Amino acid sequence: MSVTDKWSAKKQRANEILIRLKRLYPDATCTLNYETPVQLLVATILSAQCTDERVNQVTPALFARFPDAAAIAGAGLAELETLIRSTGFYRNKAKNIQGACQMIVEKYGGQVPKRMEQLLELPGVARKTANVVMAHAFGINQGVTVDTHVKRLSQRLGLTEHDDPVRVERDLMPLLPQEDWENWSIRLIYHGRAVCNARKPACQTCALADLCPSALR
Repeated sequence: MSVTDKWSAKKQRANEILIRLKRLYPDATCTLNYETPVQLLVATILSAQCTDERVNQVTPALFARFPDAAAIAGAGLAELETLIRSTGFYRNKAKNIQGACQMIVEKYGGQVPKRMEQLLELPGVARKTANVVMAHAFGINQGVTVDTHVKRLSQRLGLTEHDDPVRVERDLMPLLPQEDWENWSIRLIYHGRAVCNARKPACQTCALADLCPSALR
């Protein structure tokens, strides 16, 4: 099989996986609770190495006390740390969240910027966070969000051989329709939690097993 044929087959398989994921998880959506772009930005930063469930337990009190970028920018760092402590790595997260909000206030009038390069300048914001904000706050699919679930499943499904999230994203983007980049990530996350977990994937009951070169038969 030629390189072109192999690429075409991989792209076809990726799109069949997407079709099945849509069927399996028709209502899949971002599970972080937020009302504004800045709240989504903050919640996504908090979600690093933390479950969305835990973040959603923390953010109501956080956003009641500091509802917008200006409030967070002017907050006492110690209070901010206390409010987010249970999400882990709270000192670094508090520093980044406040730094990001200060930049948003100073450079963008308190409004989260809508351009990828501007988001990536904010403290604590890499492509994963920027992609989530672009897609869910502004409806712009700029890239594929790659978290641990997306990376693991994309590797198992034979769609990437890389470990670096940016290189994984670059492998996935040309395989999938741009309008589906973000819902691909969300549905893979759902599937990673429900079926294809890290230690013991349930290959025998997986609806993607016949498309997965790593399936345990």
